[in-house]
Amino acid sequence: MEINNKPNWGFGERKRSLHTFVKKSQMSKSRWGARTNPRYKTYTIKNIKELPQIDRLSKSQLRAMEVVSAVLPFRTNNYVTENLINWDDFADDPMFILNFPQKDMLKSHHFRMMEAALAKRDKKAALKIANQIRYELNPHPAGQLLLNTPVLSDGTVLMGLQHKYRETVLFFPLQGQTCHAYCTFCFRWPQFVGLDDLKFGMKESELLVSYLREHKEVSDVLFTGGDPMVMKARVLERYIDAILDANLPHVQTIRIGTKALSYWPYRFTTDSDADDVMRIFEKAIDKGKHVAIMAHFTHPVELRTDGVREAIKRLHNVGIEIRCQAPLLRHINDSAGCWADMWREEARLGAVPYFTFVPRDTGAQHYFSVPLAEGVKIFQEAMVLVSGIGRTVRGFSMSATPGKVQVLDVREMNGEKVFVLRMLQGRNPEWCYRVFFAKYDPKAIWLDDLKPAFGEKKFFYEDELSQMIADAQLKRQAAVGS
Repeated sequence: MEINNKPNWGFGERKRSLHTFVKKSQMSKSRWGARTNPRYKTYTIKNIKELPQIDRLSKSQLRAMEVVSAVLPFRTNNYVTENLINWDDFADDPMFILNFPQKDMLKSHHFRMMEAALAKRDKKAALKIANQIRYELNPHPAGQLLLNTPVLSDGTVLMGLQHKYRETVLFFPLQGQTCHAYCTFCFRWPQFVGLDDLKFGMKESELLVSYLREHKEVSDVLFTGGDPMVMKARVLERYIDAILDANLPHVQTIRIGTKALSYWPYRFTTDSDADDVMRIFEKAIDKGKHVAIMAHFTHPVELRTDGVREAIKRLHNVGIEIRCQAPLLRHINDSAGCWADMWREEARLGAVPYFTFVPRDTGAQHYFSVPLAEGVKIFQEAMVLVSGIGRTVRGFSMSATPGKVQVLDVREMNGEKVFVLRMLQGRNPEWCYRVFFAKYDPKAIWLDDLKPAFGEKKFFYEDELSQMIADAQLKRQAAVGS
């Protein structure tokens, strides 16, 4: 990395100490030895034979990867393969499973369909089958296409925004709709498969600003994707400057949803424009905005490289808050010890354990899902293993159609075994923190599998949610008609 030695960096004392840190950090050693400016290299199914460890994979494993990746996106990189995967036991390694497609990530009938299509060596026919399967995998869960896509007062539908909760708008910058590597569980997989009608994305920051001007209730803008940190600094700056220059005092927080700390931490330290990224964040902070990195750490191993620790330190030196979230996944992190280790390490590094999620009802949910009863038990046992500083995490939580629903416990109440649930976030803010109950079902993996307890016919939110859906359908029809 070339260090910018211009005398007027405009950062003041705190920024100069950050700059000194970067110089010192380059002398530290990692599993990549003394390399200070690693070159980013991706691996997909097209160039998988370039993977140095390719000889460890059997022909059947490679064939399965080819079949599954024809439906669900596959992309990893050399930081992941060289630093995070234990190749001596790769078949059961959590990070290998998190990055490399496995046969059972497709249901058996879907796998057979895709394998047969590929065997015919007809690309158009294979793509047709792949898309047919994709549309059967619930590509837009939790009402995100109908209920979350906002409309300007002039009727413009904003496919690059999502507005589910009153205070928070999600923004999908068009140039940020990929990632340094893809998680095999990702609920945003439709962003990466080439189907435009499944993809969120918007290039025009003016439309974002227009929507924020019309919605003074919004205090937080969350940049998401994909991963906004794949964008060059100059592109990221244009989007953030649009918010800063618009003079929107009600917008108090800029969040960046990213996996870059896990999959390419050099984005914040030694990439050629890493210093520019830091300046962008500093500028936002200097203008009175709170800037938070919403980091996705899925396993403790992601927190144990020199690269990620240096990146976290640099972000802290700038004044960035880091909050950590991940789903509880079969084959990856389905043990209390794993979660406790991760929360302890996050807290030790000054990152805030924030959310533990239930895998969403899309993509390979059948492969990764843990029954709610088992998941809440793992979560509770993990909480027992950490000190209070690690108990900032909220979970075991489903980002479902009505809102974020937390599974609090399994209890015997009034002679009935029930799930105790709580609405952490709701489409109607008045639903927040309301406790409700569902019949116990040991096989349930999602809110839609549950039924109300104690003889109730509906959950408390259902009538109002049904009306919201009907109103959204009418609004969308009117927008299309105009």
